[in-house]
This record gives sequence, structure tokens and C-alpha cells, in this order.
Amino acid sequence: MSETPRIIRKYPNRRLYDVANDGYITLADVKQLVLKNVDFQVVDARSGADLTRAILLQIILEEEAGAAPMFSTEMLAQIVRFHGTAQHTMVGANMEENVNTFLGIQKRLQERATASHGDAMTLTPELWRQVMQLQAPAMQAMLGSFLEQSAKRFMDKR
Repeated sequence: MSETPRIIRKYPNRRLYDVANDGYITLADVKQLVLKNVDFQVVDARSGADLTRAILLQIILEEEAGAAPMFSTEMLAQIVRFHGTAQHTMVGANMEENVNTFLGIQKRLQERATASHGDAMTLTPELWRQVMQLQAPAMQAMLGSFLEQSAKRFMDKR
């Protein structure tokens, strides 16, 4: 049975109200819910419209404005160019599939780390960075393979 998502109401004054905790929260608090894999839904307090995607995009916007953006300007420009074109759906689905593939790789690495070092071994962002540095050639080869597989999947769908 699926758990009911945590409801967050967004009011016209742009404030976010967490129904479960009976209090206002910030966008940073919503980001923490995402990082903790808490299932939630943001709804407009007046209309009941689902605003979850808009809030997630707002979090991404704030992160991208920070010191270490994930996407280059060219990548963002390409995403804008794809909107409204025939490739729109295909590109979005392909990006989602690539993220899921990358998460699968990360999960396998975590499983290997746990098998080797026990349950106490968690691949934190800092440890992930260290693994990438120490294993740069192997990781580059694995990520290169990931990109090749991604390109092949894309070409096979055309």
C-alpha cells in the first residue's frame, strides 16, 4: 500500500505550510525533504493545484545560481531550445532514463562498499568525491560506458 504524500500548502504570500508539522517551512526545508526521500506534494492553498514541480524547479534554480552549478549555460540553452519541439518528450524521457541509470550505478557501488566494509560504509558526497579522485581512470571508463550506453539507447529509440 502506497503511503500518502506529506502535504505542503503554498499560500499567495509565497509561504509554505507543512500540514504534518503544523508550521511554516522554507524552500531549504523542502530541499531537506527531497534529500531524505520524503514523499510530498505541494498544493496551492486556494485552488488545490499541484505545485510540486514548480517548487522542485525553484530549488534547482537556487542550486544552479550557487557556486557549483550542475548544468552549463549551453546545456540549459539546449533544454530551452527543446521545449515545444518534436524532441521535447524524447529528450525529457532520455534524461530521466540517464539519471535512473546513474542512480543504478551509484546503488551498485554502495552495495559493493557495504559488502566490503559492512553497513557502516555509506557513500556520502565527500566519500563519492574521494572515490572519484582515487579511481579516476576506472570511474571515467565506467561513466564513459554509461554515456555510450545512453547514446546507444537514444539512437535505438529514433
